[in-house]
Amino acid sequence: MLRRMTGDDDVPEVVDSVGPLDEVVVLLREFLHRSGAIRAVALVAGEPGEGAAVVDCGRLLPIEVEAGGRTVALPHSVELRREPPPLPEIRRFAPFEVDAAEGRIAAPPGAVAHLAGAVRGLAELLGGRNVAMVQFETDHADTPLAITARAGGKDPLVLALGEEEFEMDAGWPERPA
Repeated sequence: MLRRMTGDDDVPEVVDSVGPLDEVVVLLREFLHRSGAIRAVALVAGEPGEGAAVVDCGRLLPIEVEAGGRTVALPHSVELRREPPPLPEIRRFAPFEVDAAEGRIAAPPGAVAHLAGAVRGLAELLGGRNVAMVQFETDHADTPLAITARAGGKDPLVLALGEEEFEMDAGWPERPA
């Protein structure tokens, strides 16, 4: 399914399917489009004896999949024979104003918590102890807002502004009753 890369200058082989990871590709791409995110990445447990797979879906970019030491690319618009599962509610927001040095985000009330809850929902759809990381646009192109969540809901969310990471309090954002 995935071919081994042989050197630093190799370009990933372009494929039209990544087999069982097609579900993850469809899920990330749908989340990306609905949320207006600039990038969505999943770290997914592999088969026993294999390492984790990384599926990286960027806005208007080929989707890259790395598994078992191999990397392939799928055209962003590739038609896969999978339907995305029902996604959590996702609203789009204008790029947030940020100051990474101060850890400040200027956003509409509840906007960051809403996106954090949606990313947590995405991680839950990945299942197991898999991880979702989604980057959202800010007023500084080199400082996206990244939200990372692990399925299972026990680990706190991590927000990042560029290279600065902030582990949130356990249970944030609170889930609706």
